[in-house]
Amino acid sequence: MEPVVFHIINESVWANAQGNDGYSPDGFASEGFIHLSRKSQILRPANLLYTGQTDLVLLVIEVARLTAELIYEPGSHGEAELFPHLYGPLNLDAVVEVVAFPCEADGSFVLPATLAESS
Repeated sequence: MEPVVFHIINESVWANAQGNDGYSPDGFASEGFIHLSRKSQILRPANLLYTGQTDLVLLVIEVARLTAELIYEPGSHGEAELFPHLYGPLNLDAVVEVVAFPCEADGSFVLPATLAESS
């Protein structure tokens, strides 16, 4: 298991989550979990679901600090690869870094330099 996992989120949504006990995205009630990614998986959902969005950040989440159950399961878009899913709200103290994640001029995403350097 990786020491950190990642969550793509709109910068203003993340700002609004501050001061709350935890964060759950809009789809949490219907899906029952929060979609997360390993570092090697970040670009797949980014380029599939967020193309052209300029106001995103990546939450760097320390797995050891999570209070809800983390389960690795097949992706929601037919991927056989296992993705981390958090079955409960994200406790904010598990977020150890917030990294800007703007799209490129063509709307696609590349791994931010700070994350690519730590590969």
